[in-house]
Amino acid sequence: MELMVRLYIDPGTGGMLFTVFFAIFGVVFFSARTAYDKLKFKISGGKQAKISKEKIPLVIFSDHKRYWTTFEPIADELEKRQKKTVYLTCSKDDPALSKKYEYITCEYIGEGNKAFAKLNVLNAAVVLSTTPSLDVFQWKRSTNVNCYIHIPHAASDITLYRMFGIDHYDAFILSGEYQEKQIRKLEELRNIKPRDIELCGIPYMDEMKKRLESRKDAPKHDRTVLLAPSWGESGILSRFGEKLIDSLIATGYKVIVRPHPQSFTSEKALVDKLMEKYNDTSKVTWNRDNDNFDVLYNSDILISDFSGVMFDYTLVFDKPILYTNTDFKKNPYDAFWIDEPLWTFEILPSLGLELNDENASHVKDLIDKCIEDSSFAEGRDKARSETWVHIGEGAERSADFILKKLDEVTALIAAEEEAKEKKKKHGKKAASKKPENTEDKSSPKKKKKKEV
Repeated sequence: MELMVRLYIDPGTGGMLFTVFFAIFGVVFFSARTAYDKLKFKISGGKQAKISKEKIPLVIFSDHKRYWTTFEPIADELEKRQKKTVYLTCSKDDPALSKKYEYITCEYIGEGNKAFAKLNVLNAAVVLSTTPSLDVFQWKRSTNVNCYIHIPHAASDITLYRMFGIDHYDAFILSGEYQEKQIRKLEELRNIKPRDIELCGIPYMDEMKKRLESRKDAPKHDRTVLLAPSWGESGILSRFGEKLIDSLIATGYKVIVRPHPQSFTSEKALVDKLMEKYNDTSKVTWNRDNDNFDVLYNSDILISDFSGVMFDYTLVFDKPILYTNTDFKKNPYDAFWIDEPLWTFEILPSLGLELNDENASHVKDLIDKCIEDSSFAEGRDKARSETWVHIGEGAERSADFILKKLDEVTALIAAEEEAKEKKKKHGKKAASKKPENTEDKSSPKKKKKKEV
């Protein structure tokens, strides 16, 4: 019994230790894999991945086409400023590939390890991306890249990435002071040198707001409920699944289910099962549009968990939400390291009502109350002030910051090249000088030889 007590580890600590162990294992495994890939690359004479001999000034990397909405406003701004940029995507059908740009080149680089093989030897001054886990798993920092900038793809806590997800970025484009505080806390806890942070706003939400303002009022339609959860064991589909969908069908309202794109990969069996069961389009429709604007625009209320779409919906479209208590587990996320409540969950009661096991049978009453009660408008204003700074200026401010970092890198490279050139010239001058005759004619030995 005493031995069992000594060996006991509480669930929270155990979960954290497991996550840390898994992360360390992943780093070791993928470091070995990267070393192997580099060796193959050298042996093959560099045929596995094309490396640019000349440094690319600016690169935007997107691991999926769904993030084009995040990058498009910034890309448009860079194009307007005539800044040469290379956009690299892992999606064959990324909308960026069909966009007509003069100064921005868009390229499909393959998926998975094929893409990472190129990214890991990329030669660029600045790389902008929304992809977490840089230098943790497959995606390694290239020694030929000077600066990596991260931009979130949602207005929520920056600590909702998987553990160590943003540790190896050099700079951040953020939209709220609480996000900056979270990064500073992680830097302090992990002894990371403070990175450059700029509060620029949310470019893609600015664009959604413009689109909304250009639209006429939505035509009259049956009350429509949109279920758009995140993915994983804490998400709605994993936690509530059939029970919630059945309750929504019972309301008699139109129901649209839009799973997170990652659900079709990470929890495919679950999604396939639900889609097969609820295949009557008169009761439930499934939405997989790359652009979520229309489905958000045409619905009256959103039900979600901790997905960033909640803030797109309530802050841009000014509509209420129902959120679920999914018993969110911090263990796999950076949030585990910070002993403070997550902003996402603290703000939710201001935006709508909680849907839980006790009131799920009365979901119709909750939906009606949220839609008809105007008291949540004040909460939406509060949320906007805290997580969406510089409304309408996100793309311009983001471009300003990116180009500022590019100027800094360019200046640093120039200074290093100048120092190398000076050293090289100094070496040539030293080599061209004839060695001085160090023979001491007055030395006793020499004199003795002359005498002999």
